[in-house]
Amino acid sequence: MNRTMKMQRLNRWILLFCLLTFGGAALAMVKEVPLEALKPDKRLRQTALIVNQVLQKYHYRKVKLDDELSSHIFDKYLESCDPNKSFFTQEDVREFEKYRHKLDEAIAHGWLEPAFEIFRRFRERVDQQISWALELLERNPFDFTRKETYRFDRKDAPWAKDEAALKELWRKRVKNDILGLRLAGKDEEKIRETLEKRYRTLRRRVHQLDADEVFQTFINAYTLSIEPHTAYMSPERSENFDISMRLSLQGIGAVLSSKDEYTEVQKVVPGGPADKSGQLKPGDRIIGVAQGRTGEMEDVVGWPLQDVVEKIRGPKGTVVRLSVLPKASGAQGAAREISIVRDQIKLEDQAARSELLEIDGMRFGVIELPAFYRDFRAQAAGRKDFRSTTRDVRRLITELKKQKVDGIIMDLRNNGGGSLTEAIELTGLFIPHGPVVQVKDSQGRVEVERDTDPGEVYTGPLAVLVNRNSASASEIFAAAIQDYGRGLVIGEPTFGKGTVQTLVELGQFSRDKEDIGRLRLTIAQFFRVQGGSTQNRGVVPDVTFPTAPEDDEHGERSLENALPWTRIKAVEHDQLGRVEVALLRNRHQQRVKQDPGFVYLVEQGKALRELNEEKEVSLVEAERRKEWEAREKRALERRNRLRAARGLEPLEKLEDEEENAFHDDKDDPEGIGLIWQEEAAHILADYIRQQRPVTAQAD
Repeated sequence: MNRTMKMQRLNRWILLFCLLTFGGAALAMVKEVPLEALKPDKRLRQTALIVNQVLQKYHYRKVKLDDELSSHIFDKYLESCDPNKSFFTQEDVREFEKYRHKLDEAIAHGWLEPAFEIFRRFRERVDQQISWALELLERNPFDFTRKETYRFDRKDAPWAKDEAALKELWRKRVKNDILGLRLAGKDEEKIRETLEKRYRTLRRRVHQLDADEVFQTFINAYTLSIEPHTAYMSPERSENFDISMRLSLQGIGAVLSSKDEYTEVQKVVPGGPADKSGQLKPGDRIIGVAQGRTGEMEDVVGWPLQDVVEKIRGPKGTVVRLSVLPKASGAQGAAREISIVRDQIKLEDQAARSELLEIDGMRFGVIELPAFYRDFRAQAAGRKDFRSTTRDVRRLITELKKQKVDGIIMDLRNNGGGSLTEAIELTGLFIPHGPVVQVKDSQGRVEVERDTDPGEVYTGPLAVLVNRNSASASEIFAAAIQDYGRGLVIGEPTFGKGTVQTLVELGQFSRDKEDIGRLRLTIAQFFRVQGGSTQNRGVVPDVTFPTAPEDDEHGERSLENALPWTRIKAVEHDQLGRVEVALLRNRHQQRVKQDPGFVYLVEQGKALRELNEEKEVSLVEAERRKEWEAREKRALERRNRLRAARGLEPLEKLEDEEENAFHDDKDDPEGIGLIWQEEAAHILADYIRQQRPVTAQAD
């Protein structure tokens, strides 16, 4: 590497350090990219050729790069540039149609001009609409008594017919943005200042996107047209990732994603700062970020996801404040501000823990398992006492057996997975020995992962509690327990993440070995011992709770181009028991119909689904306030019905807009956090009683 390249790399490293440490304060240093500079060079053309070769040769799904895939790439690229159809017109899209069936040839030959031509037009449209939005702000010609609506979710809407239609769309958008801030109690001057900054920032950030980032967006339109877990990272994004891993910078413990122009919480990591605070929930939208207790709240609507993530990161022990639109409030809701102290997610925070639960005259041990963890660093250092999921659960089972429990419930709700080794070894605590999961690679080869330890730590009644966020290693464990007939699986159908990814350094395929980025590549798929995949369908419980989603708007099933469910040949395994579920399901259904806790959860789920189905809002201020007050009233009535059933005094108002914020008994007087565990215990008690006559007869 020559001196100039080293200095460029050093300067970029320093910039990224500032971004990560000071939450994006250094963005002002980033220069805007001239429009004429947005064109592909030789390095990007070579990268396109290499990405295509790697995808075609090594990706698990074998998809031919042809006209059909080209059409998907075309649609995905337009969606990636303009996800809410707020900038392109039908006239633009018709002009781009000439490339619909040519992008396959373009990628195969490193011809990237179509992608850059489309992006340059996008940037021009952004300039036009932001100028129009700023003009509207200056004039503020809005009548909030006029009967009209704004469609905020335009994913399935048609492109605006022409520029006049686009200007009308933006008139309503600006009006809605103003109304939202009015409902939040902002004064007119603050509203104008906030929105002016929001729109100017959006334009500036689009102007700061360089050729590498345009290329990354286009290539990921290709990868996402194949499968949702495969993605390309440019050299700068890769370096950013590496630096964040090396430096002592921490976050809040939340997985974020982009939805329309918002940053949405996809998952709250168990044991992390956000989880401990109880203030952030999946589905919440982050619209502002501030540093420290007194820092100015910076509007982040329309920001690239990576920039929002960098803004939220910071040194351990420091405070980040977020302005959040709660999922439970819907698109018409008011924002609330929360404070979270940044920290590293420690192993002990995700460690398994147990408690006792007495139900139906029986005692049950509940083992909560937030993740499948293993201290690989301690293991590599030769420490024989390194911490792991299996070791911790083994110890907890031993303690519970001493307390003479009648059964054990493994609570894997919201467990997103982790170490495959731990999933296999944990299964081994409950079965004598045998296969646990099958792994099929991109060449069609199948490897069977087995438990080789002949010992069982626990042979008594067992239930595995899962929900829609139980994924990957959780699904492997639950599926094995179900396939062996070793215990009951209870709760909701799981996430359905049954694929394996690896990071590929693309420079190894380059002639001069230069850094051209990385590819996160799907290379294998998990299969159960009975042959079916955990992919897409997930694990379907033996007894399904009424809170289970009624549609495919969650998990792997909701992702575009996700690998379908399929099966391979079963592998021979023992059948340790047989679960007769008809009676268990019938008793469960009769019980939850009368259970105030489940009635509350079902009503709450229905309300959230109705909110998710909304695509437009009223622009009449009085109607918006009325709708918000009515929603708050219904939420309060739901909570008070549950409180009445628990013998508690009614609340006058909901202090927290997130109805189910609770973290310990003190914060959960209604016992919402125990509803699932208690019903799982009831079901396991029914199962035990069902088995007892058979055992007596056999003796």
